Amino acid sequence: LLSTLINDLERVQFSLSSVLGEFLQQVFTLIFTIAAVVLLGGKLAWVLVLFLPAILFSSTKIGRRVRHTTRRGQDKLAEIQNILHETITGNRIVKAFGMESWEVARFRTAAKRLLRANLRSVAAAAVSSPLMDTFGAVAIALLLLLGRNEIRHGAFTPGTYLAFIALVFKLYEPIRKFALFNNSFQQAVGASSEIFKFTESEDDVREKPGAKPLPAFSKSIVFEGASFSYGDEEGARDILRAIDLEVKRGEVLAIVGSSGAGKSTLVHLIPRFFDLTSGRLQIDGHDVRDVTLASLRSQIGIVTQETVLFNDTVRNNIAYGQPHVSQKAVESAARAALAHDFITEMPNGYETIIGERGLRLSGGERQRIAIARAILKNAPILILDEATSALDSESESLVQSALQNLVVGRTVFVIAHRLSTVRRADRIVVLENGTITDVGAHEDLMKKLGTYRRLYDLQFLEVDHPRAAPVGD
Repeated sequence: LLSTLINDLERVQFSLSSVLGEFLQQVFTLIFTIAAVVLLGGKLAWVLVLFLPAILFSSTKIGRRVRHTTRRGQDKLAEIQNILHETITGNRIVKAFGMESWEVARFRTAAKRLLRANLRSVAAAAVSSPLMDTFGAVAIALLLLLGRNEIRHGAFTPGTYLAFIALVFKLYEPIRKFALFNNSFQQAVGASSEIFKFTESEDDVREKPGAKPLPAFSKSIVFEGASFSYGDEEGARDILRAIDLEVKRGEVLAIVGSSGAGKSTLVHLIPRFFDLTSGRLQIDGHDVRDVTLASLRSQIGIVTQETVLFNDTVRNNIAYGQPHVSQKAVESAARAALAHDFITEMPNGYETIIGERGLRLSGGERQRIAIARAILKNAPILILDEATSALDSESESLVQSALQNLVVGRTVFVIAHRLSTVRRADRIVVLENGTITDVGAHEDLMKKLGTYRRLYDLQFLEVDHPRAAPVGD
């Protein structure tokens, strides 16, 4: 999608910027020339009107063809860029599996498809000029034949007639260029179709008309018969089914289960990244679908496994969404997240640009900046979605210490790959195939021979026998 949008924007910019200035110039030329031709040519000028339907019809047909072939060319360009991106970013996997030749062949095939699509686009646009030249030649020949009779009958003097023909030649140039402008315009339209489709698409989660702000969270979050499935088709698999759960303010709730159980989906319902298929989700008695999205999401902080940082300064990443916050508050949040020390060791401290997606930082450093961002937001509801699963043991220890500072005084939903991190939760919810199969404290669940005990024992065995297959999301 990103490749398509970037390519389409570049094509639209090129198509319009290359002709817009000259188009305006030719419009004025055409207006004044038509006026002069009508005044000077009299009834001969009406001969030119006969060619307008043919010119308009051919321009429309050619334009449609150009638009269609341009769209196909843009799609093929996006395809080849996706192949390049996948191959370059996954080059070690390609080498490890000996797939270099196959990837080269795949690229060549895509390149040939792009070449064919571009040749069709060029061929469609190339028809325009010869066709306009043909119309012009026929019009001039007809005017010469008719003009001879007009001169013979005294309707024109030779000088007036020559001036008229000169104006017709002058008129031909902007008409010919308008055909080329139409091609460029159709290329822009063809390239912009995906842009408009993207910008005009409606969000699946929409705010109700008349939605009211959510008051400050003070009591509980309640799921009542909450079910969710992707898509509206009959037979769509339910990700969550009839979830009944109440979480009190200040409670730390851990959610565990095997891969695909619906853990992340459950917590993503709280900030309305998705809407329930059926049932209700209430915060302090307010259905989340009846409140404004801004007031709802302002009370929720999120730290995920995939840390999202921007190509900006450390300070701006921590203060994301709060640009006017003081430097003192930013540094205080960084200290609480155990990030202040490594930030001050950077070349420009808090003003250091961290690079695209924060790739100049280690995984643990990126995660601690994300935690500092959540601390600074100071939201009463916190979602920790696999916040430490991608870290090594040393980094995880630092991040866990930072998380202890973050969860104080908040209602926390914890999803963790390593069950050792959820033992301190007030309650643990066990999800299996989209339903809650058990709820309780760690000690209580360990006494039962259920899913939680099975997952915990598997991870315990993994510690003793490193070759065992890992369990996780």
